[in-house]
Amino acid sequence: MSRLMNLIPDIKTVVQIALLALAIPAASSFAASANLEAGKKLAQPCQACHGADGNATQPIYPKLAGQYADYLARALTEYRDGNRVNPIMAAFVEKLSDQDIKDLAAYYSAMPGQLDDLDGRMKPE
Repeated sequence: MSRLMNLIPDIKTVVQIALLALAIPAASSFAASANLEAGKKLAQPCQACHGADGNATQPIYPKLAGQYADYLARALTEYRDGNRVNPIMAAFVEKLSDQDIKDLAAYYSAMPGQLDDLDGRMKPE
């Protein structure tokens, strides 16, 4: 039994590598089908709330720069399709095509972000 327990870290490593290998082609195919210049043009109205560089200065507006492209695309799609309800966002995204959403998501994800997390700020119990 202890021999099997010793193998668990190795199995976890193999699984993590396999998952990473599966994720890389998906991320690169998303980026390959997006047009950053088109995204930049589409992002002009977004600047009023989310900032010219995608890093909103008001805490009520999310920072878009540096976010994962697939997350941004999903959020925009959900706003457009009514699965996320926000009247302000709905008005901006209602006429976006799937390609427009990919372009916007890729544009913002490629920008340097000022995202913050709790890394190093959580005190262990």
